[in-house]
Amino acid sequence: MQNHPLVSIITPAYNAAQTIDATIDSVMKQTVKDWEMIIVDDCSTDGTRARLARAAASDARIRVLFLERNSGAAAARNHALDLARGRYIAFLDSDDRWKKDKLEKQLKFMRKYSYTFTFTGYEYISHEGEPLHKCVRAPRRVTYADMLKNTIVGCLTVIIDREAVGVFHMPNLRTRQDLATWLALLKKGRVAYGLDEPLAEYRIGGPESLSRDKWKAARKTWYVYRRMEKLPLWRSCWYFCNYAANAVIKRF
Repeated sequence: MQNHPLVSIITPAYNAAQTIDATIDSVMKQTVKDWEMIIVDDCSTDGTRARLARAAASDARIRVLFLERNSGAAAARNHALDLARGRYIAFLDSDDRWKKDKLEKQLKFMRKYSYTFTFTGYEYISHEGEPLHKCVRAPRRVTYADMLKNTIVGCLTVIIDREAVGVFHMPNLRTRQDLATWLALLKKGRVAYGLDEPLAEYRIGGPESLSRDKWKAARKTWYVYRRMEKLPLWRSCWYFCNYAANAVIKRF
C-alpha cells in the first residue's frame, strides 16, 4: 500500500497555518485508508511549514515537498502530480475539507459505472469553518461545451483515473488552472460525471476577499476562453454570459 497507494491526494499550500490541520484531519478520517497525501508548500512564511513537517512525521502517507520560491498553485500541483504514485488523482486545497466517506462513495461511483473523471457536490463553510447551509449541486454529466458555460466542477471534489486518462499537468496559470485542465481533458471527447451529494466543504474568505476573487475568476475565465481555448470573440461572449449567469445562480 505504501509503494502504490490507490489514491494520490494533491494539495498545494501557501500560508495556510490556520486551516491546514483541519484539511489534513479530514483526509486522516477517510473511511478509505489506501491513500497518499502530497502537500507542496509554495514557500510559506506563516508557520505552515512547521505544521506540515509535524504531519509528515506523524504519518508516512503524508508526503511534503517544500519549494524554494513561490511559484503558484499550478506549479505546486504539478510538482505533486509528478510525485504521485496512485491510480486515482484527487485534489484538495489547503483550506478545504472532505466528508469522511468522500473517497469511499466517489470511488464506488466510479467503479460501478467505469467512469474516469468524476466530481461531487460541495457545501460552503465560512472562513472560520462554520457551515453556511449553502450547497453546490453536481449535474449528472458535464461535457466540454457544458464546462465552458458553467464552471460548476469544484476542484476539491474531482477524482481522475490516471490509468485511463494518462499523465496530465495543469497549465501554469495563477488562477483558473483547474478550469483549463478540465477543458483540456474534456476536449478530447471525455465526459465528467457528477455524484450529486455534498461530500466536500469549500471555505470562503471574508467579503473583501470574496469580491476580489470573483473579479479575478471572471478575468481569468475570459483569458482561458480567448488565449487557452482560442475561441472566437462571439463564442467567448456567449459562453461568458452563460458563465456569469450560472455563477450568480451558484452563489445565491
